[in-house]
Formats: sequence, C-alpha cells, structure tokens
Amino acid sequence: MLPITSILIPIDFSQHSQNALSYAKEWAKQWSATIHLIHVIEPVIFPVDWGYTPVDLSDVEKEYESAAEKELNRIVEILHTEGFSVIPHIIHGGRSSDEINQYAKDHGISMICIATNGRGGVEHLLLGSTTERVVRKAPCPVLVIRPDALTS
Repeated sequence: MLPITSILIPIDFSQHSQNALSYAKEWAKQWSATIHLIHVIEPVIFPVDWGYTPVDLSDVEKEYESAAEKELNRIVEILHTEGFSVIPHIIHGGRSSDEINQYAKDHGISMICIATNGRGGVEHLLLGSTTERVVRKAPCPVLVIRPDALTS
C-alpha cells in the first residue's frame, strides 16, 4: 500500500461534509498526511429565459465567497490547533466533481475523502451525484462517507 501523504476533503459546510472531515482527520493522523480542504463555488445561473429581468449577481457572489472564506478559515484554525497541516482553497469553476478531480490531479493527492448525502430514486436521477462523478473519474482512491456513517 502506498503511503497517504495528502488527503483532499471537498467541503460544502454541511453536516455530511463535516462527517467526511472527521474520517479524514483520523487517516491524516495515522499517516501524518496534509489535509487539502477545498470549497468549490459553481457559477450562478439565472433563468432569463423565463421572462425575468437579468439581475447583477456580482454582489451575491461576493457575499457568498466572503461567507465561504470565513467558514473555511474557521475550520482551518480548528484543524491547526489540533495539530494538522492544512491547505485551504476556494475554487471558482464549473461542475464541482470536475474541479475536485482536477485539483486532485494537479496536486498529486493521495486520497479523496468525500461525503454523499444518500439521495436515491427520482431525486438522485434528477440531481445526480457529485460524489458518484468524483468516484468515476478520480485520479486516486476515494473514501466515500455515507450520511449515517458516524451514527451507527
């Protein structure tokens, strides 16, 4: 087994991604691995075809980025006090799964630890699964954390 030197945790600040972070911390502790904590900001799409007047969303995007940066920094501070080496990053881009896999490839990540929210049926069919797309195209092993993983 190759040593795990870096673990990528995509975080959307949900309880699901916090659960994935809890698992990743254990792996990082075991292997003295660096944690790469990333948050992907997908582009905001406004449905102008529905007859609505286009709205300038730049202020909304700035507020969202500011809130995400603040929350990411809060988590990084906690991880630093717990003794972890952390590299935080906010990515502005396209589809989250593509950005996650590209980051993993570009940074030689050893493992991705990602949460799934456990959608099924029609909801899964309509919304798809970021986690599923990451697993399919990841350049490294992926540890998928189910929503009930920490409660069992």
